[in-house]
Formats: sequence, C-alpha cells, structure tokens
Amino acid sequence: MAMQSQTPNSRSREVISIHVGQAGVQMGNACWELYCLEHGIQPDGIMPEDDTVGLEDDSYNTFFAETMSGKHVPRAIMVDLEPTPIDEIRTGTYKLLFHPEQLVTGKEDAANNYARGHYTIGKELIDVCMDRIRRLVEACKGLQ
Repeated sequence: MAMQSQTPNSRSREVISIHVGQAGVQMGNACWELYCLEHGIQPDGIMPEDDTVGLEDDSYNTFFAETMSGKHVPRAIMVDLEPTPIDEIRTGTYKLLFHPEQLVTGKEDAANNYARGHYTIGKELIDVCMDRIRRLVEACKGLQ
C-alpha cells in the first residue's frame, strides 16, 4: 500500500484504529461504514466529489490514508484468531475498502480460553500484527 507523500502540516493528525476479536471487528466494520457515509467515500475507497486530492487539511485524512491513485484506505487493523468475522469484511460490501494486509486472521479461535489465546494461538499472530501496526505508524506524519 503506497501512501501519497505529503508535506508535514502542524494541523495533520492521524489516528490508527486497532480492532481485536469478533466484537471489535464487527464494531470496527460498522464504524468504518459510518465514516465512509459521513465523508462521502464509496465502498471501494473512492471519493467521487473529491477535488482536494492530496491536501492534508481534509478532515477525513485523520482516519483515512490516501493512496497515489486517490483511493482512501482506513488507518485500521482488524485482528481475530478465528477467520469468520474478518471473512465477512473480505466478502462484504466494503471488501475493497481495506488493504488485505490490514485484515489479520488466525486459523482457529481460542474457544473462550484466555490462556490458549494468549500463550499458544495468539502468540503465532503477534509478530504479524506488530509488523502491520508498525507499517501504518511509519506512514503517519502526525500520529495521535
């Protein structure tokens, strides 16, 4: 995901959202749908009436990163050990909104067992999650 190079602006504020688990992913999906509706961004990330492409003072740039092609991608990571909730995003209306690297899933859930999720299954995903978060952070100029 190549982010457009922009000049630093003292007003630029960027927020990264991290949605974890089934509830977090489902709430995050609903929030991103609402953000898109509020800012006129289509489910594929395109803003048809956007004549200010590349300007950092646009309010939606707080939550969305703009690619070189003008597509708006959420600054968000969705993480779940069980793939079903994130698969709903991958196949849903907003499937083109998120970059595939932002949707991190395991192969099985922890079966409501904290120790299993923390020490075994979750341990396999932590490095991947940290790498994806690091990439989002490095693309920000004024992370809040």
